[in-house]
Amino acid sequence: MVTGLGDRFAEEQAALRRVAGLVAGGAPPEGVFAAVAEEIGQLLEVDFTILSRHEPDGEQVSVGAWSGTDDPVPFPVGTRVRLGGRNVVSLVIQTGRPARIDDYADASGPVAAAARGWRLRAAVGVPISVEGRIWGVISVASGQEQPLPPDTEARLAGFTELVATSIANAQARLDLRGFAEEQAALRRVATLVARAAPPGEVFATVTAEVGRVLGADFTVLGRYDPDRAATVVGTWTSNGVAVPTPADGRVELGGQNVSTLVFETGRPARLDSYADASGEAADVGRGWGLRSLVGVPISVEGRLWGVIVVAYTHAEPLPADTEGRLAGFTELVATAIANAQARAELRDFAREQVALRRVATLVARAAPPAEVFAAVTAEVGRVLSADVTVLSRYQTDGTQTAVGVWSSTGALTVPVGTRTSLGGRNVTSLVFETGRPARIDDYTGTTGPIGDVARGAGIRASVGVPISVQGPLWGVMIVASRGDMSLPAGTEARLAGFTELVATAIANAEAQAALIASRARIVAAADAARRRIERDLHDGAQQRLVSLALHLRSTVKAAVPPEAEEVRAQLDGMAGELGGVLDELRELARGLHPVALTDGGLRPALKTLARRSAVPVRLEVDIDGRLPEPIELAAYFVVCEALTNAVKHAQATVVDVQAAADDELLWVRVRDDGCGGAHPAGGSGLIGLTDRIEALGGRLTLHSPPDAGTALDIELPVSVAGRSASSAAGTAENVHLTTT
Repeated sequence: MVTGLGDRFAEEQAALRRVAGLVAGGAPPEGVFAAVAEEIGQLLEVDFTILSRHEPDGEQVSVGAWSGTDDPVPFPVGTRVRLGGRNVVSLVIQTGRPARIDDYADASGPVAAAARGWRLRAAVGVPISVEGRIWGVISVASGQEQPLPPDTEARLAGFTELVATSIANAQARLDLRGFAEEQAALRRVATLVARAAPPGEVFATVTAEVGRVLGADFTVLGRYDPDRAATVVGTWTSNGVAVPTPADGRVELGGQNVSTLVFETGRPARLDSYADASGEAADVGRGWGLRSLVGVPISVEGRLWGVIVVAYTHAEPLPADTEGRLAGFTELVATAIANAQARAELRDFAREQVALRRVATLVARAAPPAEVFAAVTAEVGRVLSADVTVLSRYQTDGTQTAVGVWSSTGALTVPVGTRTSLGGRNVTSLVFETGRPARIDDYTGTTGPIGDVARGAGIRASVGVPISVQGPLWGVMIVASRGDMSLPAGTEARLAGFTELVATAIANAEAQAALIASRARIVAAADAARRRIERDLHDGAQQRLVSLALHLRSTVKAAVPPEAEEVRAQLDGMAGELGGVLDELRELARGLHPVALTDGGLRPALKTLARRSAVPVRLEVDIDGRLPEPIELAAYFVVCEALTNAVKHAQATVVDVQAAADDELLWVRVRDDGCGGAHPAGGSGLIGLTDRIEALGGRLTLHSPPDAGTALDIELPVSVAGRSASSAAGTAENVHLTTT
């Protein structure tokens, strides 16, 4: 008896050593399981040995099996059996302790039914515990009528410890290998993020790395949109086949699915079974054959941005630590997104500043308002990536006028100058009523004439910002989109800089217009005063002097005797002096308002100036008929001043005077071959002429380098309606005149 016990103990120790050698040598778990099943079966002389792993879903999976008969084992490796009822495996899982059944006639459940089908009569099961948790069961069974020996449970204990050690070692190696793989994957993604790779490249890499590290079948990265939808931005599949995403890559949220749960809670979510899943995202997942999923939120700067989802197509749930292992990847994705947004914001800021500088340059050089309006709408549209930009002015009669329009397609929704009544619910009317920025993200409910026009142009969303000029509300700047997405939240603030420039341009234009009008009134008043003085001199002092000279001569002739020659000579001298005074007065009157200009227009007036010049003048005039009186006067005085300067200061030998006019512009050039060096501020009298020219909306240009002569150019706008009808039929021939 002792010898028999000693032999059995030796055989048992030898079997344990053989299994321990496999475990110590790092044999894979499946090899250890097969060896344990065989060693136990031969040692205990049973019919069958089965090692099974317990699954969270309540099923038991066979991982090792041995048969001591000619029949195959009842539960081959890979067999899955639902637990329940009274049988050895269910009892072990339920109690966590060894269990036995000496007669399976009264056993129940799927395991018992299969055992009876194999004519098994008795069985013993012992739990396998790994790190304090029941991992599975070692079961031995016999078809003999007698029960298994009472020490069977104890003899199995050493093997369960070795199995547990093998599993723990394998799990540790797996965890270490997984950790190393995970760290390598994280480093690869971090490298992409560090070198500022485009978000699309980061998304593709992250989904692939996550899928491989976690052994998933599918990985999907989605971005949450403001309209309660998710857009797929990255996918990966274990078999390399493209994921059949929706046509637009968007899935409506709602129902019971991982994407919706993460969106609603902002926390990780999992579905270990798709049986109760619902919503569009669940329907898409079923189309992919998904069985279990885990989703983890991606937050960027404290705001939920999107979700990363890993999924299996088999029934096994994803490991419990999946959420934690995803955290490092989601942080890198968030960093990549934040970096990309920062770069995009910096790029947008730079583009915005360049656009603002271009508009500011227009404003600074006092460009016409229409040019500023066109530039502003175009710059705003391009900077904000809008579909349409409209700048409108509010009118006092309850309407608004489009003064600047831009479209990304080049097709304008409304032409510049279009006048539309205010009223109803639309951005233009809301800004007018409140004086504050306004936005409408869905134009389907807008009303009023402007709302009708916007919907007809396909506008879906718009933002408007008021333009105030020196206090009062002047108009509105609007950007609009034809897409389904609303305009970004910061649109109002980004428009502010442009509206301030528009307001400055308008204020400058109004001030410039007021200044020009004031200068024009001063020039007109001065010209009227000249005409009045000339008329007063002609009608008053000149007539009296003429009468006095005639009276004096007739008196001398009648009253002074012929013999009083000395007295007669003195009186004749006085009459001559009166004639000289009269000539000087006539010359003074002619300088105040030239008679030739009044009677015949600019051509004869310039002829007169050329003939009277002390320097030879080559005159070329191409003017058809009369021009408005202020235009003729300005041109006459410029030529007169230029000729005077050529004589007094330039030491010129010849002067060229050219004048031409069409329906829009009068152009005059006076050029001499003198010493040059002239400057408007040098006392030449050109400052007053510049004021006169600019008061009429014209431009005076002086080019006078030293020792290279002087060229004076003026351009004056001509109003066709302002021409004299009575002189419009004058000769159209050119005048070429050289005087000496």
